[in-house]
Amino acid sequence: MAMVLLKLLSRTPLSVLYLFSDFLFFVSYYVINYRLKLVRKNLKQSFPEKSIAELKLIEKQFYKNLCDYGVETLKLLTISKQELTERMKFINLGVAQKFLQNKQSVIMLASHQFNWEWLLAVGSLNHPVDFVYQEQSSILFNSFSLASRSRFGAYPVKREKVAREALLRKDLIRATAIVADQFPGKGRDKKYWTEFLHQPTAFYQAIGQLVHILQYPVFYLAIRKKKRGYYEAEYVLLSEPPYEKDSHRVLESYVKATEKVIQENPAGWLWSHNRWKNRA
Repeated sequence: MAMVLLKLLSRTPLSVLYLFSDFLFFVSYYVINYRLKLVRKNLKQSFPEKSIAELKLIEKQFYKNLCDYGVETLKLLTISKQELTERMKFINLGVAQKFLQNKQSVIMLASHQFNWEWLLAVGSLNHPVDFVYQEQSSILFNSFSLASRSRFGAYPVKREKVAREALLRKDLIRATAIVADQFPGKGRDKKYWTEFLHQPTAFYQAIGQLVHILQYPVFYLAIRKKKRGYYEAEYVLLSEPPYEKDSHRVLESYVKATEKVIQENPAGWLWSHNRWKNRA
C-alpha cells in the first residue's frame, strides 16, 4: 500500500515537488534542525580554512540540495526516460563505451554527490549496469530503493555478494556501479585508512580486492549539479589493469577524485551522514 502511495505522489510534476522541497528545507533546517550538529561538525573538520560565514552558506545550500534530492528520488518511480536523460547529461561517455564495445567490462565508482540516485538509474540507459547496494532493515526503504534504481534495467547486487556475482556474471559485458564513500561499518569489513578532507578516514578495503579479482578498468563518475533539477556526470578513467594484490592505487585515486569534486562544490555532498564515526 505504501509503495502504491509513493508511486502516486511521484506522478506530481517536478515543478510542484520542488515547492514541497522548499517547505521541507524550512522545516528540516529552521524547525527540527535535522542532524544540524553533525553537519556543522563535519563541515568544520573538513574545511578548517573556511570562515564561519562561508561554512554557513555551504550548510544552508546543502540542506536545500538534500531536500531536492528527496523529491527527485521520489520522482524516479515514474519519470520518463526522455525527461531523465534531459536532466542528467554525461561527459566522456565514449571513453567507457569504447571498453564495453571491445567486450571489456568496467567498474564505475561514484560518491554521495547529489544526485547519485539519478545517476544509478539513468546509467543503465547507456550500457548494462549492475549496481551494488546495502540492504536496510526497512522493508519499505529496500523496496523503494530497488524499484527506483532498477526501473530502467539495472541489476541489483547485494554488497556482501558482489565478488561472487561478478564472477558468476563475468561473461556479461557490463559496468559494475558502486557508491564507495560510505562508512565501512563496525563489523568484519576490512578498512583502508587514508587522509580525506583533512582527517583520517576509513574506506572499504574490499574495493581494492574486487578490482584485483576482476582486473577491469575503473572509472569515477564525477557528478555536478548545474542548476536545480539538472546534473552532469563525467566519466573519469582512474586506472587500468593489471592490478597487484593488496595495491591501494585505485582506492587512493578514488579518494582524490571524490575530494576534488567536493572541493569544487562543497554543498553537493552528503554531510548529514555520520562519516567519521571512529578514528584510526
